[in-house]
Amino acid sequence: MARIRCHYTDCVFLDEGYCSAAAVEIDPDTGCATYSPTDAAAKDAWDEEEELDEWEEEELDEDEEETWDEEEDEF
Repeated sequence: MARIRCHYTDCVFLDEGYCSAAAVEIDPDTGCATYSPTDAAAKDAWDEEEELDEWEEEELDEDEEETWDEEEDEF
């Protein structure tokens, strides 16, 4: 049986650096279609997504402040 070395660190099929899935599907464009993140990794990804939303909101607020500052300078 072939052993497939896996570079994902958070896959449920990862076993000492090798894939332990019964069957593996590889897509040349997207990579491993068998990859399935662990529950902890999925929660971390959600937290990162929420954090990105917060950063985007802060950037929008800063842009609005800059617009107001520019308008005040004109007077």
